[in-house]
Amino acid sequence: MKTGIPRIVIAGTHSGCGKTTTSSGIMAALRARGLVVQPFKVGPDFIDPSHHTAVCGRDSRNLDPFMMGEDSVRSSFVSACEGADIAVIEGVMGLYDGVDGGDISSTAHVARILDAPVVLVTDIQGMSRSVLALIKGYKEFDPRLRFAGVIMTKGGSEKHRSMTSSGLTIPLLGWIPRCDLLEIESRHLGLKMGSEDSRMKDTGAFIEENCSLDDLLTAAANTSEISAEPQPPATENGKKIGIALDEAFCFYYRDNFDFLRNKGAELVFFSPVHDHLPEADAYYFGGGYPELYAKSLENSPCKAELKHAADAGKPVFGECGGLMWLNRSITTLNGQNYKMTGLLDADCFMEKRFVALNYVIGKVTEVSLFPVGMNFRGHEFHYSRTVPDPDVRYSFALKRGKGIQNGKDGIMAGSVLGGYAHIYFGATHM
Repeated sequence: MKTGIPRIVIAGTHSGCGKTTTSSGIMAALRARGLVVQPFKVGPDFIDPSHHTAVCGRDSRNLDPFMMGEDSVRSSFVSACEGADIAVIEGVMGLYDGVDGGDISSTAHVARILDAPVVLVTDIQGMSRSVLALIKGYKEFDPRLRFAGVIMTKGGSEKHRSMTSSGLTIPLLGWIPRCDLLEIESRHLGLKMGSEDSRMKDTGAFIEENCSLDDLLTAAANTSEISAEPQPPATENGKKIGIALDEAFCFYYRDNFDFLRNKGAELVFFSPVHDHLPEADAYYFGGGYPELYAKSLENSPCKAELKHAADAGKPVFGECGGLMWLNRSITTLNGQNYKMTGLLDADCFMEKRFVALNYVIGKVTEVSLFPVGMNFRGHEFHYSRTVPDPDVRYSFALKRGKGIQNGKDGIMAGSVLGGYAHIYFGATHM
């Protein structure tokens, strides 16, 4: 497989500089011009891609070399870009921020893998000439990167514009004044999902007015061809996997869906908040916000139906929010206790600050839905604490990450398995 698609990386000086709204606005503006835009997000984040997907009408894909490996980054990129006119890749944190303060999985790392020019988004609020020194430092820090230009955000007056742009040594591709349109409401895991706050769809005209999209498109076209190993042919096994996908369970790597389909599975999507349990051979509950919909989940017909399925020996897998749903109960910050499925002998309690935020490296140590000896990589980020009964069995031993407790993750009970790790399926191997 190969592609020479025009591509651009929208990087930031730091988190909160306006990178996500700028990236989504650029996607919306390009779509308004009639282009088919394929969105990507550097790192393991689920929320920013939901905004990309809402804007572009195409699933945004995660590009994370730590979880995926460089070859899989190329493969995912090439396959996802089929049928698109341009790829827009939103970075993570600051341009050079990678795993443990290093380069791996940084935005710069992904830009080099994809030979993609970089646009640096810079928050200039409270700055004037100093922004020139900041940009100069970012530009010269890694000479292997190609900078297309800079977009300045949170600008003030015309005088402020003159003070921040005079003397730039790279093209000024945009100067964006402060605007309430670009403020998306946040909560404990980050911004609201794209399905909940769709205002980023409306930022295209604002970005078109304040950015030079023609120059950005010219820079994006200055890229080389990328080659990747072809995907193995899909098998056919006739199995159906029911996947929970709604406002409570919405955190999934889209590549995981492709992985399952390539293994021959038919994916059946449903909502535990609203629907009955569909007929399937196995069930997969991803992460999300079950704590925000705990009352609806407590009264969901899926509860009893899923228990019948598990009692019949059907495999059930939950990760993070899915783990919470498979536990006996969720206790919210205000002390409300809601009964969940009870398929796992554990209870969940919400905390005021995050309990774990880390990449995960693990191995399957007990026979479960995954074979013993399988290595995996993924990510954990949650504000809940799961308290299991003392005699529960664990399937995962983590070399990196916290898990449910003391580096152990993946509680097992019959055909049911639940853990905090969001596993990237393509990174699993024996």
